[in-house]
Formats: sequence, structure tokens, C-alpha cells
Amino acid sequence: MSQNKPDADGHRGLVVNTASVAAFEGQVGQAAYSASKGGIVAMTLPIARDLAPLGIRVVTVAPGLFSTPLLAGLPEKVRNFLGQQVPFPSRLGHPAEYAPLVQALVENPM
Repeated sequence: MSQNKPDADGHRGLVVNTASVAAFEGQVGQAAYSASKGGIVAMTLPIARDLAPLGIRVVTVAPGLFSTPLLAGLPEKVRNFLGQQVPFPSRLGHPAEYAPLVQALVENPM
């Protein structure tokens, strides 16, 4: 990426990491998962500082609960309960909603 031709602002690329809200608010039984997502969050700023002189941005998105294959294996009653725990909107996120967010990060160099 550092070898990419820079645009007019010197931008050469973007690294988008995915963490989780569990990095900030882990639940019972999520110590390892929360720690791994916390590691992603913790590395973002130092790596962003390392790569900024090369024209590479680094960001991390920390989504909440999403309807994933892992959650699809849970009973519907449990999935509905989990969705109701989300402050707003009170439902599970959908993977198709994540892609436009990342696209916006790619398209907006700020």
C-alpha cells in the first residue's frame, strides 16, 4: 500500500479493522473475546501514527450485535432478546448495513 501512487492530498490507502462493542463493554464469559477486540482497538492509534507519514489511514469500526451465522444458530427467542438489548435501533444489525459504512470510510479521506 505504501507503494501506491498518492492522490493530490498524499493519500495512498486505508486499513479498516473490525473490533466489537465488546472491546469496551464485555459481558460475562467474554473475557477472551473482549480482550482480542480490545487489542484491535488498542493497536489502531499507534498503527495510524506509524502509517500516516506514508499517506495511509487506519481506522477501526466497533459494531454492536449483528445477525451473523454464529447468532443464526441460536433460538429465535434468544436472537430477539439480544436485539432488544441494543439501545437503538433495538434489533440486530445486518451484514449488508456494514458494507456502506466501510464504503463511506473509503470514499471520505477525512
